[in-house]
Amino acid sequence: MKKFFTIIVLTSLAVAAKAQSSSTTVSGTRYSIGIDAGVPTGHLSQAYTKVLGGSFQADIPLSKQIFITLNAGYLNMFGHTYSVAQLAGAPTFTSSDVHLLPLKAGLKFFPIAHLYFQGEAGAMLLLNKSAYYNDKSVAFTYAPQVGIQLPIGGGDVIDAGIRYEKTTQYSPGPNGSTIQFWALRVAYGF
Repeated sequence: MKKFFTIIVLTSLAVAAKAQSSSTTVSGTRYSIGIDAGVPTGHLSQAYTKVLGGSFQADIPLSKQIFITLNAGYLNMFGHTYSVAQLAGAPTFTSSDVHLLPLKAGLKFFPIAHLYFQGEAGAMLLLNKSAYYNDKSVAFTYAPQVGIQLPIGGGDVIDAGIRYEKTTQYSPGPNGSTIQFWALRVAYGF
């Protein structure tokens, strides 16, 4: 995984050096409203089927290629009935939905026009701590993302990106209580 990210960073820097004159056509802060949909990974994939929510993001320009991002949203992880032992007659469990409020900040970098790499970090608030049986209601979260902005006219864009998001533990223990998932964000930027 480290090799993969190293290759992406080196490729981005090489492309950026070659395309210094590229512009993202953004002149000022851009706002976007999006839909987030994804699938849980790790130990959560057994008890939860999907992640769905929405987000609001502000992209504040530092230069033509680098932006500070501020992102807030709401996510719901949908629980389902499952069995720990895949045997006939084994006890089943029903997971309650998990309600999350992510608050993140980060950087968005355009190595070439319209293609970006984004990294964000912040807090993931667990809104229904008692249903998820955790000690804490806040955990650190981070989310690397790659995406594309497609112009649709008048300076507006469709912003589509895929990210991997993971939190620190909400409760101590060997299996932990991290939340991790892959998600697609499709947003209207104005």
